[in-house]
Amino acid sequence: FERALRHQPPSPTLSQPFIPPLAYALIVCGNILVLSSTYALGITGTYLGDYFGILMDEPVTSFPFNVTGAPMYYGSTMSFLGTALLYGRPAGVLLTVEVLLVYWVALSYEE
Repeated sequence: FERALRHQPPSPTLSQPFIPPLAYALIVCGNILVLSSTYALGITGTYLGDYFGILMDEPVTSFPFNVTGAPMYYGSTMSFLGTALLYGRPAGVLLTVEVLLVYWVALSYEE
């Protein structure tokens, strides 16, 4: 992702004055979703639960899981999109769409 952004020239279309505030908002909101879901699940629930069968007693229903069932997927997608917009790189926007599609496929198996 970083290499795709670095090696592509900025797009004039993505250089509009409203883009940087939108980009920062996406990055901040995306990171809030990711970090708060890590906090809600704990380190074990975030990184080890599915792989080692360490499951929580009850589903987490507090924030951010009361906003979306997949806050890490959607939060990271928002951060990718915000970064691509901030740097004005169309390749980053396309890669963000690809990441979102892969996350949707993963969610279809998880739910």
